[in-house]
Amino acid sequence: MNTAYVVVNIAAAAWVGFSAFSLLRRAAFVVDPLVEYGVPQSWWTPLGLAKAAGAIGLIVGLFVPAIGAAAAIGLLLYFAGAVITVLRARSYKTVAFPMLYLIPVAVALGLGVAA
Repeated sequence: MNTAYVVVNIAAAAWVGFSAFSLLRRAAFVVDPLVEYGVPQSWWTPLGLAKAAGAIGLIVGLFVPAIGAAAAIGLLLYFAGAVITVLRARSYKTVAFPMLYLIPVAVALGLGVAA
């Protein structure tokens, strides 16, 4: 396991974990766009829990690589869905935000596979 993988993996997990916490706490900067995109409020808790599980999975992946890979793939699918949701809502100016989460997870997965 190389240092770059550990650093990127922990940073991605922290970043996604912060996003999960913010959604579960209903922070305005997270939920206001969800309302704009048309995401039903009944989905917010499951989406926050999915992000939290992915963040935990990335950390566990430092010790059990298969779990880390599965978590990263799940998070990639999650954030790809977020990108699609933003595009379907025609909020092109905010499409970069889900990409800010997708890219570190993709890099962590790539480094994990390369290690």
